Amino acid sequence: MTHAEIDIAAELVRDLLRDQHPDLAHRPLRFGARGWDNQLWRLGDDLAVRLPWATQSADALLRKEHAWLPSLAPHLPLPVPVPQRLGEPSERFPRPWIVTTWVPGEPADLAPATRAAEAADTLAAFLTVMHRPAPTGAPAGRDRGGPLADHAERFAKQLASATELGLIPDPDAVRAVWEDAVAAPDWAGPALWLHGDLHPANVLTADGTFCGVIDFGDLCAGDPACDLAAPWILLPEGAAERFYGAYQPTPDAATLRRARGWAVLRALSGILIGEAGVHGRPGGKPTWGPPAHAALGSLTVTAHR
Repeated sequence: MTHAEIDIAAELVRDLLRDQHPDLAHRPLRFGARGWDNQLWRLGDDLAVRLPWATQSADALLRKEHAWLPSLAPHLPLPVPVPQRLGEPSERFPRPWIVTTWVPGEPADLAPATRAAEAADTLAAFLTVMHRPAPTGAPAGRDRGGPLADHAERFAKQLASATELGLIPDPDAVRAVWEDAVAAPDWAGPALWLHGDLHPANVLTADGTFCGVIDFGDLCAGDPACDLAAPWILLPEGAAERFYGAYQPTPDAATLRRARGWAVLRALSGILIGEAGVHGRPGGKPTWGPPAHAALGSLTVTAHR
């Protein structure tokens, strides 16, 4: 992760608003959160400002959200951060930034879903609507939504790293899930809209179930199996089957196999990010470890189902 050299403070955000969107500059402003790509600042009760801070790719991701998400959002059954304004690069801040609606809730890595049936049905309803054919010109994923085999090197490196750290009790079982997923037939249907990044920090909860989905920077068109990995990471143990029963159209066997492969990738990443967080290393998030370990434990008994 390459951090931006410019320091983002409340005064800077306020000045940017005065320069480009002065009608919003009077609103109360307070820091919200730091993500992989952007910082989030609350703007009053119903808006938020997102500014790139950590990765060079963040600029294009914000512009993509601004271009595509407003037309998708009205159809989705959960609240999402709808872009309202675009801020252009300037001498004060040399990168684009956006103002979006604010989505209330707690990230699922901090407040996991506990009402299994309700959460499974809510997530299935969201992805049933999300996964519709994307139009010509829809963005391709950076590394999401394509053939699972393209990630073989990443899988091998992550499994080796996690195993060397003593974090994987049965690497052969993990490898069996992956090999079964890679052997499944590729997606033969139309490219569908995907969120592309449904990890626990990007799904919000309230009262034990899901109440919002955020960070559409990886929005893309492709194989729905990428998103259909989400129930393994987000839902309480045993709830994935209910999700797959509620999601429409019912996924075929090959799609379910590929989804388990995507879930293994996400679980391995979560385990390594969680371990880094436990030891205070940059980029680490200790709250990512528990759901990733739970997911991998569940996945290793499903390789031949």
